[in-house]
Amino acid sequence: MRKYAKIVKRLKELDKRIATMESCTGGAVASEITNHPGASLILLFSAVTYSNEYKMRLGVSKDVIDKYSVYSMETAIEMAKNIAKFAHSDYGVGVTGKINNPDPANNYGKDDKIFVAIYSVSEDKIYPLYIDAIPNVNRLKNKENVVSLIGDELLRIL
Repeated sequence: MRKYAKIVKRLKELDKRIATMESCTGGAVASEITNHPGASLILLFSAVTYSNEYKMRLGVSKDVIDKYSVYSMETAIEMAKNIAKFAHSDYGVGVTGKINNPDPANNYGKDDKIFVAIYSVSEDKIYPLYIDAIPNVNRLKNKENVVSLIGDELLRIL
């Protein structure tokens, strides 16, 4: 996506770093960033954390997961803040949710909701995105849609 080339360029111009902690997107945001020259200057670390255990190992509070569920904006916020801190980055992106797929290990929440939090460290501000999975569309197309919407929001923020 051309928009991610602009994101990489803008972050380089600003001398800023970004990190992602992704669940349902499986690292697709980080992958899109690394498709562009100069990505190694702005993306030093990202993580795919499908399990609650590894979200918690990277700083997501068990209390937040227990209270709000792993599929919540509160968890996405924890993911964004903690990955930014862990990676010493200026921005953190947290993505969690379900893409038209039930999760027997976490049987709560709707199966078509994606929660995205973009955290700006310097502003100490969260930019939330609530995304509905597109019905009757395959997982790959839904992931592409989520990544595109995240790119739009990053461009707006930067």
